[in-house]
Amino acid sequence: MLTIFGRRPRGGSGRFCDGVSRREFLQVGGLALGGLSLPQLLRAEQVAGVVNSHKAIIMIFLPGGPPHQDMWDVKTDAPSEIRGEFEPIHTSVPGIDICEMFPRIAGMMQKFTPIRSIVGCDGDHFAYQCLTGWTRRDRQPQGGYPSLGSVLSKVYGPVDPAVPPFVGLSPRMGHMPWADNGTPGFLGVAHAPFTPNAEGRSDMTLNGVTLDRLRDRQSVLAALDRFRREAESKGDMTGHDAFTQQAFGVLTSSKLADALDLEKEDQNLRNRYGRGFNVLRDDGGPRLVDNFLVARRLVSAGARCVTLAFSRWDWHGANFKQGREDMPLLDQGVSALVQDLEDRGMLNDVSVVVWGEFGRTPKINATAGRDHWPQVSCALLAGGGMKTGQVIGSTNRLGEFAQDRPVHFQEVFATLYKNLGISVDHLTLNDLQGRPQYLVDHNRFRPMAELV
Repeated sequence: MLTIFGRRPRGGSGRFCDGVSRREFLQVGGLALGGLSLPQLLRAEQVAGVVNSHKAIIMIFLPGGPPHQDMWDVKTDAPSEIRGEFEPIHTSVPGIDICEMFPRIAGMMQKFTPIRSIVGCDGDHFAYQCLTGWTRRDRQPQGGYPSLGSVLSKVYGPVDPAVPPFVGLSPRMGHMPWADNGTPGFLGVAHAPFTPNAEGRSDMTLNGVTLDRLRDRQSVLAALDRFRREAESKGDMTGHDAFTQQAFGVLTSSKLADALDLEKEDQNLRNRYGRGFNVLRDDGGPRLVDNFLVARRLVSAGARCVTLAFSRWDWHGANFKQGREDMPLLDQGVSALVQDLEDRGMLNDVSVVVWGEFGRTPKINATAGRDHWPQVSCALLAGGGMKTGQVIGSTNRLGEFAQDRPVHFQEVFATLYKNLGISVDHLTLNDLQGRPQYLVDHNRFRPMAELV
């Protein structure tokens, strides 16, 4: 724990007017993961030869598995027990129809690419595959595979020392594997996501200790140096300078806190995104459309990857009732995000992906729901310089399996990495045993030629 002591006031009792003793201190590191402090979480090792462009990704996870045939792949020719209640609507791209619950996305389909034939789902109720491209059943290196945000943290490091490169906005849920923002795997906790949730936001400020109270940067740097030397003398610390400085950068700059503060945003823009509902949906997450705007603000501030989870899509019952509640919010938030990125000249640099862990059964069950269907699922992509305004893949008439152009999760990851300036054919990262590991199975999966 980093401790910055105050000075003894001249001629005083040793207490400041707010009652804080000179022996009381500012602790940098209340925001923690696994008992580790903020400086440890923000350690950023940069490899040699990386580029400086600020490519980024916003990954929107739909916990529970969204119904592919009720979103981008409406089955108008199927029997009613499969087709369901929603009708297709035309989009701005002739020949592409999507569900009527997404009129805003339909009106700007030239900026999107629906994938109707995602395969390779492992069937688990986890976010892991959507965050890494791998399943938990794949042979894992020691420590496990890192999520995409952790890879960006390792390869590129921070754009700005005051803003972590990888930020996770997913809140706590009843089913916590859905709340996974991404794990660093064999890259280590230095590249874990910074998670400014309700428990940690207060730790991004100085907790009542103003910058004036810190006097000047020289005294702070002296305190940091004392911390380093004391820790090294105890054998507790090796090479912590860089991430300690970044932790101090986060705490003494308003940039990250400002990015998270939506009260600083234009209210008309907030209304364009929508507000959603900050209430947990059963064992899933809240419908926080606000987080789509927070994600854009974080990327604008310097984040390279922002992950978030939206609502709960495990609709074993009342599929269409719940769709009428959640789909319009998703439509508004995603369309506003993509338009906002374009308006700011960021869309070519920022990739957006919306997906869940698997699809839903073609046949509607007795409670008007759809059950788990890992045989095929869907995704929606935008930005990143990709060739949008097209549909990739198809399923058969009943939406049971991929018929044309099956697209594996790892193909999507290979494409996203390419958008971010990373070649999955060449880049390897060493695991905990020093063995080089590729980011995807590059012998089988390549960036999608349709998009790049």
